[in-house]
Amino acid sequence: MKRIAVLTSGGDAPGMNGAIRAVVRTGIGHGWEVFGVRHGYAGLISGEMAALSARDVGGILQRGGTILGSARSAEFETVAGREKAIRNLNVCEIEALVVIGGNGSQTGAHCLFEMGFPVVGVASTIDNDLVGSDVSIGVDTALNIALEAIDRLKTTASSHQRAFLVEVMGRRCGYLALMAAIAGGAEAVLLPEIEKEPETLAAELHASYLRGKPHAIVVVAEGAKYNAEGMAAYFRTHKDQLGFDLRVTTIGHVQRGGTPGAFDRILATRLGTGATDALARGKRGVLVGFIKGEITTTPLAEIVGKQKVLDPCLVELAGVLAT
Repeated sequence: MKRIAVLTSGGDAPGMNGAIRAVVRTGIGHGWEVFGVRHGYAGLISGEMAALSARDVGGILQRGGTILGSARSAEFETVAGREKAIRNLNVCEIEALVVIGGNGSQTGAHCLFEMGFPVVGVASTIDNDLVGSDVSIGVDTALNIALEAIDRLKTTASSHQRAFLVEVMGRRCGYLALMAAIAGGAEAVLLPEIEKEPETLAAELHASYLRGKPHAIVVVAEGAKYNAEGMAAYFRTHKDQLGFDLRVTTIGHVQRGGTPGAFDRILATRLGTGATDALARGKRGVLVGFIKGEITTTPLAEIVGKQKVLDPCLVELAGVLAT
């Protein structure tokens, strides 16, 4: 093999640049040319590819986002679009592609592999919903950003005897919300995986008020049945059920930005290196992930269309600790 390419796709995650850097430098170490694809699968279709040197990826380890950019592509979802992408790869004499991204990105990678093009995926999504990796690039940094916000809100909440609904990202997966609730000492958590009605949450917060708590923090996953604004709308007409004065804070895309922490920099470096190592060993159509402290590979066919399940023991623990 003489030439590979790397792209980032889907939502950006802190640490993506570290993975790009690792793919480029270890790829060069294997004696290959490494091309970067701009703007994800959209750039693959339009042929936005350029060779990357070791110097081109210098100084990016500490930067958030992705220097290659990311974009959604409806055209790539069609067979004709993917055929155009493969043609562009072949014209540039690219022999394998590394895809850094989450569920949707790896579904696209699997489609390319099914059409005969060699692909290796790298687990990168703050949602941590990707089967094939215990933790993905960006999760730790996003969680710490949410935790810092919760700690700050808890201080002002205690000063004014308030309840805060704090909405965090995560799409249809409640991992970030659950971990933030446990680490932040929240009184309740709302998850997509476990529906909770407004009346139930109101009872939990009122019980906290009666126990003499000076505040209440509720971490809300964005994909929950009732998001923060939806739950707040209910409480605006049922104020007597709470005891606390209520406020809403949505952390949003702040979780994606900023400097990746040490854990994500190291994880990204290890996973990016794992991708080129997998290619060097002849592995294709796999996701490089992190399971039980080891860098692993899992066939993409076993990953697509699936979502990681929350640990029920941690869900139970969140409830016990909230009392």
